[in-house]
Amino acid sequence: MNLVKMYAEEVSLQLNGILQLDEVEKLIEKPKYADQGDLAFPCFTLAKMLRKSPQMIANEIADKIKNPIFEKVQADGPYLNCFLNKQIVSKEILQTLLKDGSNYGSLDIGKGKNVVIDFSSPNIAKPFSMGHLRSTVIGNAIANIAEKCGYRAVRINHLGDWGTQFGKLIVAYKLWGSDESITVNPIKELLDLYVKFHQEAEVDSKLEDEARAWFKKLEDGNEEALQLWKWFRDESLQEFSKIYQLLGVHFASYQGEAFYNDKMDETIELLKKKGLLHSSDGAQVVELTEYDLPPCLIEKSDGATLYATRDLTAALYRQETYKFEKALYVVGHEQSLHFKQVFLVLEKMGYDWANQMEHIPFGFILKDGKKMSTRKGKIVLLEEVIEEAIELALKSIEAKNPGLPNKEEVAKMVGVGAIIFHDLKNERQNNIEFSLEEMLHFEGSTGPYIQYTHARACSILRKSHIDLTGLNPEGLNDDYSWTILKMLMEFPSVIQRSFNQNEPSQIARYLIALSQDFNKYYGHVKILSEDQEQESRLALVKVVTIVLSEGLRLLGIEAPEEM
Repeated sequence: MNLVKMYAEEVSLQLNGILQLDEVEKLIEKPKYADQGDLAFPCFTLAKMLRKSPQMIANEIADKIKNPIFEKVQADGPYLNCFLNKQIVSKEILQTLLKDGSNYGSLDIGKGKNVVIDFSSPNIAKPFSMGHLRSTVIGNAIANIAEKCGYRAVRINHLGDWGTQFGKLIVAYKLWGSDESITVNPIKELLDLYVKFHQEAEVDSKLEDEARAWFKKLEDGNEEALQLWKWFRDESLQEFSKIYQLLGVHFASYQGEAFYNDKMDETIELLKKKGLLHSSDGAQVVELTEYDLPPCLIEKSDGATLYATRDLTAALYRQETYKFEKALYVVGHEQSLHFKQVFLVLEKMGYDWANQMEHIPFGFILKDGKKMSTRKGKIVLLEEVIEEAIELALKSIEAKNPGLPNKEEVAKMVGVGAIIFHDLKNERQNNIEFSLEEMLHFEGSTGPYIQYTHARACSILRKSHIDLTGLNPEGLNDDYSWTILKMLMEFPSVIQRSFNQNEPSQIARYLIALSQDFNKYYGHVKILSEDQEQESRLALVKVVTIVLSEGLRLLGIEAPEEM
């Protein structure tokens, strides 16, 4: 039921074609206060056209709108305020949601087209730290939301499995590494070697030259270098897979930077043919002076390739493979210039689809107000955080509900959900201070609060002992239920807004507000009272569980039915 459109049609009808329907629809607002109604139309736009005051226009239109779905329509100064008929509208909403179930809020704007989402992309031979969390959970949520909007999401993990850091790691391994230690605890040992390299390189600058030389050997196919690189990569992927399994994240492709090694020459040749490559101090660049940007470096003077070369090649490969409608890159904001350059180079190459590529930046996770750094060893390992969160969640559950079946499974849902929600409730461009204690609160703006609200609603439904499959609600007209019902009506538009803005926090904040409204309802209304409205109240509780569960799913979080 699109009440905004219905109201717009009634207003448009009374305006006799002065404003088109879509113009009226865009102007309709949600009043700031409940006593101003449910929908409002400001008449300022009409004042010049009709040569009347907005107040007079509002008064004239209000008297003419007659529709049983509106309890009343009244003028309030220059505004035309509409009060909906709670009984009729609530019945329609409840029946629609019960019928649609988890499909409620699904949109068809994508029409089955592909959207390629490049996210997570950790560096091989480095541990999966809290710093990698943001790209992973934001990207996964955007993929889920894209699917809800009718797209086919192609999740790509563009692994950082190439580059000068491997030259550094090979040098560090050959100087200080131990096969035995690496075999026992590969990621920790590789991290220690990486950190040690940077500490030693501050004293001995020759180490940087050695690292560059080893990376060049790797690019040239040196057998020893390739063997070490493959070992580092395989060990890292095994560790990463544990994290992804815990987070419930999956990918269609793990093709990282190395995958494009044998494809970059073709990209460079293509740039040459199009006359876009220029020599600069021995390096090959694409000039972007017309965009007031520095040149995009394609090939170094020693023939080594760069991130831009790989990302251009990857974009060409992905368009050929997936024929994407959109390509999204969920990467930190420090890479903004890089992606501007890559997209503009593709545009200069004559590819219209470059306009459908978008960098989705995000802020840092901070520890004590500072960015976490792998080089300096100042990191918090994500796997350890997840394990600790699950352990703390289990302790909390054992204290609150010791008889709960499947406590370990629920603790995992709560612990992991707490970490994901703590990230996604914040606007993605903001920095986030890491705080495990804050994440796991069962009160306030947290994942456990929403999960607990869902479990509480499920508990009410179990206690009713009523067959919920045959609910036939007749509607409700009390203020507490009406607040919830208006929130439920907003869910589809929240999903679309979240997709348009690449902003999962829109859904996270919506779930907080819906949970708060439901808990107020629970505190003021006797839901299980046996009267003529009981079935409608249970229907309301049921649809709240549907929307909370689906909203959490879109964020990549599970909704336990008991806690």
